[in-house]
Amino acid sequence: MKTNKQTGEQTKKLVLTALLTAIVALLSYFGGFIKIGGLASISLTLIPVVLGASLCGPWVGTFLGFISGLFFLFNPADSSFWLNISPLGTIFTVLLKGALCGLCAGLVYMLLEKVNRYFAVIVSAIVCPVVNTGIFLIGCRLFFWDTVVQGAADEGKSIIAYLLVAFVGLNFVFELIVNIILSPAILRIINIRKRMN
Repeated sequence: MKTNKQTGEQTKKLVLTALLTAIVALLSYFGGFIKIGGLASISLTLIPVVLGASLCGPWVGTFLGFISGLFFLFNPADSSFWLNISPLGTIFTVLLKGALCGLCAGLVYMLLEKVNRYFAVIVSAIVCPVVNTGIFLIGCRLFFWDTVVQGAADEGKSIIAYLLVAFVGLNFVFELIVNIILSPAILRIINIRKRMN
């Protein structure tokens, strides 16, 4: 039989997961307006994914990453280019990269939490966009390779240079820096607030 404390903790986790899901939805919509130059929109949805993975565990991180992928698919401004090339490849890549970045962030946090919680969240904030971008690049190789090769030829660049400039570029760097700064800061604020209650 569950104690009141266990039930209360589960309720808090459920409420926090719901709140972070809503934040993922809002950032998916409004984050699309953030652009650096002519590049694709910057994703801020990895921040609540890292927070959920850190505060609630790897499975919540996986769920939030998956939800982030769903919102990407339902945003035609972000997904239409990829869906026109390979609908199944796009769906598979986007949902897998979202789920795995949340899972990996949660597992890394769990492993490092005993060393130091803020160190753990910083490493998780690094792992999340690295896995997200890594799975995207694997998806490019598996499902969009002809388009990548053609784009590289059209621009007169090597395939690797084209992938790094056209598809990763400053977006990855920006997302990584924002994650490293905001995820630990927000987690610290949440933990201070918890101690005050």
